[in-house]
Amino acid sequence: MTQTHWIAVDWGTSQLRAWAIGAGGVVLDKADSADGMGGLKQADFEPALLRLVDPWLGDTPTPVVACGMVGAKQGWVEAPYRPVPCKPGEATPITPATQDSRIRLHILPGISQASPADVMRGEEMQTAGVIADNPAFDGILCLPGTHTKWIHISAEEIVSFRTAMTGELFALLSQRSVLRHSVGGDDFDRDAFDSAVGETLSRPERLAQSLFTIRAEGLLRDQSGAIGRARLSGLLIGAELAAAKPYWLGQQVLIGGAPALVALYARALETQGVQCLTRDSETLTLAGLRLAHAKLTEAET
Repeated sequence: MTQTHWIAVDWGTSQLRAWAIGAGGVVLDKADSADGMGGLKQADFEPALLRLVDPWLGDTPTPVVACGMVGAKQGWVEAPYRPVPCKPGEATPITPATQDSRIRLHILPGISQASPADVMRGEEMQTAGVIADNPAFDGILCLPGTHTKWIHISAEEIVSFRTAMTGELFALLSQRSVLRHSVGGDDFDRDAFDSAVGETLSRPERLAQSLFTIRAEGLLRDQSGAIGRARLSGLLIGAELAAAKPYWLGQQVLIGGAPALVALYARALETQGVQCLTRDSETLTLAGLRLAHAKLTEAET
């Protein structure tokens, strides 16, 4: 394989992703594992990383630039949060010692907000990726996922942000609550989704009642799992959009993430007359990590 110049790492709670980067920032190879932060003790982090990247290493130290939960209190080593407002691509990383001399580790810090209290780890690199692609971007970055982020970007800075636990709520309700009997299967009714989005976007205070209606419709009217699943997703996303309205109303919005989830959020916002730009999360993460690596290289020369 062509020589790896450095390694980009996005270390989440449930997954570890890494990319071998060559000359000019080109991706030579990529790998992932289920060795997320949530299942590791502190002594497990270095072996988990080496299992993934060992084929890319040579005899001399290879820089590893890592973001995400690897820098949490329960991670490899804590990288303290930077408060907003701040430029996400210009963070000074933590550089802990490693047992294996073939890697030189740089862990990037997350970002915090004092009021209302909020934090992020990893999403700041996707934000940096947006800025790297378009330094003049002034608007909102929406990153849907387990914990969806709404991030206000202006003058190449994160100005403010809010987190919604929509993805986690969907997982809990669809897998652990009484609604699990009513949302089975992989089919998805888009008309039911649209209707549910509008329902809680206009009346978010009715969310708890609307959720149980999914169960009742299944029992009394044999509502399909495809409709039930779509309604659950739409009700939760609609309630999130109602809360996030100060972020997206009248703003330029870019949505980044997994294509299927990005499409749902774009569809929901389009019902409100918001035309969104879209990007996939890997592209944004890599762009942000490339920017962080470039700043690190500048500082070392």
